[in-house]
Amino acid sequence: MLGIDVSVLPYVAVALIVAATVHEYAHAYVADRLGDPTPRAQGRLTLNPLAHLDPVGSLLILLLGFGYAKPVPINPTNFRDWRRDTMLVAVAGPLANITLLFILGVPYKLGLLETTGAAAVLPFSRLLLVMLRINAMLAVFNLIPIPPLDGSKILMGLLPPAQAVSYARLQPYGTWILILLVFTNVLSYVLIGPMRWLVEQATGSGFFF
Repeated sequence: MLGIDVSVLPYVAVALIVAATVHEYAHAYVADRLGDPTPRAQGRLTLNPLAHLDPVGSLLILLLGFGYAKPVPINPTNFRDWRRDTMLVAVAGPLANITLLFILGVPYKLGLLETTGAAAVLPFSRLLLVMLRINAMLAVFNLIPIPPLDGSKILMGLLPPAQAVSYARLQPYGTWILILLVFTNVLSYVLIGPMRWLVEQATGSGFFF
């Protein structure tokens, strides 16, 4: 994970602003396109970072290497097919981060940037490296199927209705489960493998972790 390194915090802050904004805007955009005006009415259909950053979630990313942004409010009753469309809105955030991750990986794929050596510690290279990791983190973390993360909404959309109702009973306990996973360090072990794989696929390099 990113850990606590004062020298890298400015890069983490910039990367967080970009990644979280893209993630939440994607939720808002897809919800709006599917017929729910709630994100637009709440001022979330914007690329202004101030509309999307969550103070606690941002602090967690700075200190622990994983966290979250301010959730985009939606009203599923505005969707034509509320189960399917809620799932599509949930998918949009992680997918946006993965898309950005692969775009950022192009210079490495083309051999224009290196992951080791003197060039790797230049400000632009350091920022790009951190942006790769932050986008991978947001994508993977949010795909965990524990409420209130995006992965839980995706799973509910895939489950048969009866099983989805049973799974929904987990919602009041989801945050506590996540806190337990954080403090037992289980979450780090869950995230690091998929994060590494995503970054390696995007860049063609395995020197990021």
